[in-house]
Amino acid sequence: MDKNTNINSTDIDKEASHRVTEMVTLSEVLEKLRLRKLDNEFKMTEEGFTIGKGKNYQPQDLTIIKVFRFEGESDPADTSILYIIEANDGLTGYSMDMYGVYSDHEDGLGYDNFIRQIPISDRDEQLIFEV
Repeated sequence: MDKNTNINSTDIDKEASHRVTEMVTLSEVLEKLRLRKLDNEFKMTEEGFTIGKGKNYQPQDLTIIKVFRFEGESDPADTSILYIIEANDGLTGYSMDMYGVYSDHEDGLGYDNFIRQIPISDRDEQLIFEV
């Protein structure tokens, strides 16, 4: 076999390390959003998602552009998911949830069903947080 076609684990490890994000905690991601003025929290209401400024959004009005999952090292209940969401009017914000049975939305499955209907367009973090 030609030595140029061999791929070893070191090459794979180097490639994987370039894709690892520097932001490792939920608070770091939220702070980065705040600094970029993208810290609008989408909250679930009976009329859809809102950021509290009188406008409601339906799933077709939104796109999930990035998903972050966080797992607590010491507490299995400390598992959360952060959706970075862009509205069709250009507003960017986020919605946060806990995993599975730890989900804390009062509307039961309404939030889960709503979020599943939002189209996903996973964008590179650098594009979301670029200056």
